[in-house]
Amino acid sequence: RRQGITLIESVDEWVIDVAIDGADQVDPQLNLIKGGGGALLKEKIVAASAKQFIVVVDHTKRVPVLGNTCPLPIEVVPFGWGSTARQIEEVSGGKATLRMRDGRIFHTEAGHYIVDVHIAAITNPRDLEAQLNQIPGIVETGLFVGRTHLLLVAAPQGVESQSATRS
Repeated sequence: RRQGITLIESVDEWVIDVAIDGADQVDPQLNLIKGGGGALLKEKIVAASAKQFIVVVDHTKRVPVLGNTCPLPIEVVPFGWGSTARQIEEVSGGKATLRMRDGRIFHTEAGHYIVDVHIAAITNPRDLEAQLNQIPGIVETGLFVGRTHLLLVAAPQGVESQSATRS
């Protein structure tokens, strides 16, 4: 506010010109895994509301295919979460584990749980996201498909950039 930047309130309708955020993983098509910190629902709402979504990562976050070393966070409602996790495993082929912090179930700001899904390779993020969104109990997934406009990468040789190609 002191610098003249308008801050948005959570209950207002937003007009966001640019949103800038990080990612846990990014593939060559600029699809992302986000949500390692547990705020994936809010982050996706902001990204979807922005006219331009810029992602900033270090070079270790770039991968040829999503998954493997980075679990896919999925926000789920607490009611029936075990059944939801079983369906997630059936659809994804991965292993779902309930996120814990300090020996307790991790709760998002909205009061939901996070299920971290360990998948060897997410070869078709768009299809997986669509299939997961059909499972009752899922609030949102940490797959950010087709949302990134510009990627900025801090690499040993300097900053690299990649713009999305839209079809």
